[in-house]
Amino acid sequence: MQPSRAAPKEAARTIYLDNAATTCTDGRVASLIHEMLCEEYGNPSSLHNMGLRAERRVAAARRQVASLAGCREEEVYFTSGATEANNLALIGAARAKARRGRRIVTSQIEHASVLSALDSLAADGFDIVKIPPRSDGTVDPEAFAEAVDEGTVLASCMLVNNETGALCDVADIAGRCKAKNPQLLFHCDGVQALGKVPFSFKKLPVDLMSFSGHKLFAPKGIGALVVKKGVRLLPLLYGGKQQGGLRPGTENTAYIAGMGLACELARQEFSARLAQMERLHDHLLKKIAETPQLCSNSPLKCAPNIVNLSVPGIRSETMLHFLEGRGIYVSSASACTKGAKSHVLAAMGLPDRLVDSALRLSFSPDITEEDLDLTIAALCEGASSLARA
Repeated sequence: MQPSRAAPKEAARTIYLDNAATTCTDGRVASLIHEMLCEEYGNPSSLHNMGLRAERRVAAARRQVASLAGCREEEVYFTSGATEANNLALIGAARAKARRGRRIVTSQIEHASVLSALDSLAADGFDIVKIPPRSDGTVDPEAFAEAVDEGTVLASCMLVNNETGALCDVADIAGRCKAKNPQLLFHCDGVQALGKVPFSFKKLPVDLMSFSGHKLFAPKGIGALVVKKGVRLLPLLYGGKQQGGLRPGTENTAYIAGMGLACELARQEFSARLAQMERLHDHLLKKIAETPQLCSNSPLKCAPNIVNLSVPGIRSETMLHFLEGRGIYVSSASACTKGAKSHVLAAMGLPDRLVDSALRLSFSPDITEEDLDLTIAALCEGASSLARA
């Protein structure tokens, strides 16, 4: 007689709340990439018909990115991702302007790819001034502009903070900086803003803006840098004449096409996605306010797709793995920090008990309010059981 076997339990729904780290590639984007890899695989620099078709695909993607970002298509340069875009913008601009001055102004809450690039410039003799944020994680435009002088050649401030979702008033910040020194170049990290909050590059007083595909349902390994017409950068790479020689090398045609489509889908679906994100954001903040074990670290005015919270008394990594065991995926800070303490929350002046217990929840349009309710319940369960452990 065979032993009886219990029916297998139905797998619990995976609740992925780490979209600020990376997103799932949209199926429509993946299908296009497959087509490009297997059928339209010509080199865009080749003179035959397959090369011409590939070149047209790159041009179409450039138009799609430009349409979402609000810039000219000829201002879009494709890179391997936002880290390369940030490095090209900052190091390329600083080296191009080095004879005019050596000061660069930024904030303390920038992404690691910005801060590390600036640290490398500091080693080359540039004076890097890092402005601390307000207690809510936003940047004070007056304090930022105060650091600008006649020797300032470059300034950089992100539009949406990747850990707290804080919205920085880049229009005001950049406008004040350029009023003090019209010759400086202003760079903006727009990675967490593209497709998430409304903005237009041509309406902002900025010269350079960086984007990443894998935050917008395109694959990892593709990004873009928008360079205002007339702005001169020195390249980081040397080779052929692709992309005007600013970013040489054979274009990653498949991923470029994928990022283009992801941007086009984000443009078409922007209103619906934004409305859903705002509903989720408001719902989560309401639940956090009603839950004594939790507190929010995000400002009230922030991007709708990111909420940073703390469970005081439970270390971030411990709670992260507790949630993982229940099919809920969050992060403790920026994915690039590899679990290190958040420099953003520390710069905000939060006490160690909140910094050490911080978690970032970031949404996609397919997340539901029920998913958030289950997450809150799991956080409360973790706060109770882990505190007794």
